[in-house]
Amino acid sequence: MTTGQPNLSRRPDGAALVIAAVLAIIGAVIIWQTSLMRVPPIQARVGPTVFPYVIAGGLLLLSIGTALAAFRGKFPARERDNYGPMAWIVGGLVAQLLLLGWAGFSIATGLLFAFTAKGFGRGPLWQTIPIGVVFAFVVWFIFSRGLQLSLPTGPLERLVP
Repeated sequence: MTTGQPNLSRRPDGAALVIAAVLAIIGAVIIWQTSLMRVPPIQARVGPTVFPYVIAGGLLLLSIGTALAAFRGKFPARERDNYGPMAWIVGGLVAQLLLLGWAGFSIATGLLFAFTAKGFGRGPLWQTIPIGVVFAFVVWFIFSRGLQLSLPTGPLERLVP
């Protein structure tokens, strides 16, 4: 558990500097890609480029703030990584990616839900998998039928006319 005490070492926090660099790169890519958008003159002031520029500016500000805090040693000491829960969550993501095409949205996302719950220490898989599948099916139904959006279908979704 962290004590909330700042890191008093003289070296800048390397992990925080990496995070600052990633934030800056994402912000720069958003600015670059937004600048390539063709905008009709009627939308030149407030159009489809406003919010990407606002988001990119926010990311750049966060990047600067993170870098400054890293150089000042303002981040508390971090705990050691616990790889077990991370493996459950990454395993759930991999399972969803592999199953999404043929098992459908509900089953694949239900497994992701169950593996993530297991990673956070909640419930056995025999209990969380059905809960996740039912929840994902409700989400699929709302998006697919209510909003007319196309989500991957599998055997469970094909039961709905």
